[in-house]
Amino acid sequence: GAMSTHELAQLNIGVIKAPMDTPVMADFANNLDRINALAEATSGFVWRLQTDDGDATAIRPFADNENMLVNMSVWRDVESLNKYVYASAHVELMRRRREWFERMDQAFMVLWWVPKGHRPTVAEAIAKLEHLRAHGPGPQAFTFRHASPAPDAAPALPPLSFGNECPTT
Repeated sequence: GAMSTHELAQLNIGVIKAPMDTPVMADFANNLDRINALAEATSGFVWRLQTDDGDATAIRPFADNENMLVNMSVWRDVESLNKYVYASAHVELMRRRREWFERMDQAFMVLWWVPKGHRPTVAEAIAKLEHLRAHGPGPQAFTFRHASPAPDAAPALPPLSFGNECPTT
């Protein structure tokens, strides 16, 4: 479609079952660089949160849970991120999530639109997740299943009909 003035931001959080340098987490830790590189090579990737180590595992923003990891990125559109999440080698890691992360009762992933060029802060992202948990999916915060169009997306038009009626002469 036409170039949007918005991009898609994504946050997911997870409580690791053990410290990153333990055998429990080894496969996850050892695959991070590969999966992050895969994201960056995916069409539509814009940005990801990382420290000088090259990933975001050192960022622990939840004071009440130091084992809570955050993963945050920005993408051109929902389709680009969806392709990376569900149609790439990333799927292998997702299938094994239960080996490394505690089960969560509430939403742990949220999508939202940001103005093009905006790099969301962790606090902003967590606020979006809390909004989703409190209000459910909507224009402010949503999920893949209930994705909201970008704020400047053209409204869906009915398909043009080229009917058979003869022009009146």
